[in-house]
Amino acid sequence: LLEAGLPKDGKTTLYDGRTGRPFDQKVTVGYSYILKLAHLVADKIHARSTGPYSLVTQQPLGGKAQFGGQRFGEMEVWALEGYGAAYNLQEILTIKSDDVLGRIKTYEAIVKGEGIPVPGMPESFKVLIKELRSLSLDVQILNAQGKEVDVREDIDSKDEINENLMKEIT
Repeated sequence: LLEAGLPKDGKTTLYDGRTGRPFDQKVTVGYSYILKLAHLVADKIHARSTGPYSLVTQQPLGGKAQFGGQRFGEMEVWALEGYGAAYNLQEILTIKSDDVLGRIKTYEAIVKGEGIPVPGMPESFKVLIKELRSLSLDVQILNAQGKEVDVREDIDSKDEINENLMKEIT
């Protein structure tokens, strides 16, 4: 700055345009550059009603390119928790996410005009249990009565639900 003939702190004395007197404090003066971002809503908008799910976790894929859903992250969960929106959280984190049987049963209930069933165990929790068991840890899930809950997938139940659902639709 000194070589360019400017003060070493880079500040300049400014003068009031009406009175001609200098301002009390020196001010940094320079060029301001503004760049325009070319993001258009038409290019960014994305919506999903149904779509592909991950084979491992059964959660909706992420991102517009994969026709995925919107991510509901940890901070969003905390925000809803802070507002006391427990039922909304339960729906978002189970039925709308990775509760495979719950998703099928909910769709069936909507088609039949019945009440929405209680959400089941999320697939991500089942994956966590399987990972812990792969480390030779004996993990047992207990219900409120202290009885062990079976975490395995009940394929017959899924097929039965699908058959009943198809009968109702046709």
